[in-house]
Amino acid sequence: MAYDLIVIGGGPAGYVAAIRAAQLGKKVVCVEADRAGGTCLNWGCIPTKALLKNAELYHTMAHRAKEFGLSFDNLSYDWSAVVGRSRKVSDKLAGGIEYLFKKNGVEYVRGHGAVSAPGKVEVTAKDGAKSSLEAKHVIIATGCKTRDLPGLPFNGKSVIGSKEAMNLPTQPKEMIIIGAGAIGVEFAYIYNAFGTKVTVIEMMDRMVPVEDDEIGSALEKSFTKQGIRCLTGHKVTATKDLGNKVEITVEGAKENGTISADVCLVAIGVQPVLPGGEQPALSERGYINVDERYQTSIEGVYACGDITGPPWLAHTASFEAIQLVEGLYVDGHTPRKVKNFPGCTYCHPQVASVGKTERALKEEGVEYTVGKIPFMAIGKAIAAGEPDGFAKLLYGKKHGELLGAHIIGDNATELIAEMGLALDQELTVDDIHATIHAHPTMSEVIHEATLASEGHAIHF
Repeated sequence: MAYDLIVIGGGPAGYVAAIRAAQLGKKVVCVEADRAGGTCLNWGCIPTKALLKNAELYHTMAHRAKEFGLSFDNLSYDWSAVVGRSRKVSDKLAGGIEYLFKKNGVEYVRGHGAVSAPGKVEVTAKDGAKSSLEAKHVIIATGCKTRDLPGLPFNGKSVIGSKEAMNLPTQPKEMIIIGAGAIGVEFAYIYNAFGTKVTVIEMMDRMVPVEDDEIGSALEKSFTKQGIRCLTGHKVTATKDLGNKVEITVEGAKENGTISADVCLVAIGVQPVLPGGEQPALSERGYINVDERYQTSIEGVYACGDITGPPWLAHTASFEAIQLVEGLYVDGHTPRKVKNFPGCTYCHPQVASVGKTERALKEEGVEYTVGKIPFMAIGKAIAAGEPDGFAKLLYGKKHGELLGAHIIGDNATELIAEMGLALDQELTVDDIHATIHAHPTMSEVIHEATLASEGHAIHF
């Protein structure tokens, strides 16, 4: 069967590419080994946010009810129902993608896709049956999977990755999390909120290492206050899986010795999931190399999303998919590569950023000004009972252009969108200053932080 486009992978890069190409009048087939939506909808972004909502609600009721004038007896939860709700949310949204395929005329094939030759994809179904597809263009969007720790292989029970962490049948009493990136800290918050004793081990000297240093320090203070043990600046020197528990030996400023727990969640990063068949040229780290139009070393074969390397974010994958497809099928469109992208971490307090960190600007020798305002200066934050956190904006000293934005606190992941627009459009201190931010809203922290960068914040 001949198509205009074959897409291998149905995640945020793959399904978006397939739908956009179909909207442009192309005959498209999407090949997916698991289920439409990929890791994001089925085992990543979406189900974790459902779990985080449950965790935040339970934590608030268990620890802050009196603050809001509430009282009740015998607060409890059903772990299987908590997990079940997240699965229902994922199933609903995955079904939604399948509906969108039908609506837009995208053919959907379940199986493992492999590029057998330029323009040809061999599909192996779950039962082993093989079929062949042909198209002028092929897009590889097979994404990534959790990377394991050498010497400590996953077993799905005592040593797990993020997929198992959101679907454990029994809540562990104690959990060790290796890695304090976005995945590690989100699960740390979830399990701690429900009473699991959590220890986070991070090799770098701060939590969420890719974020601004002050953000990482603030998150560690908040987590410690919540009862999460944070071992930043610690190296794992030995591991032992005993089946019913795991022992991790660490070295660092706070701890030197062995820590044990029922379960160890390894959250040290991801690795590419390459399709079989003819392989395009890869980077040193095993990701697919692409040119400015997202084409691989194989003529007519393109790639986008996590399979091409960092940043490993669903929204950047979808952005790349649109750029790739419109570059193929829209006359005169020159594809853009991701430059500025928001990073969001959904623990509590939330963390969000876009642009350069203060650390990066210092390393580059860029002169800048800092505008920093705590949430406690914002009326809406006080009224909502969420005064912890701050917004930190970095502006160029010479021209006043926004260089970076870093937020920790309630709704940080919603507030960052304005800063992404400002960065993309090269807005300045004056532009943000002149934009009225409604009162009372959390977004006022952006306006106040902008004023603070010039030394005349009104409410702080």
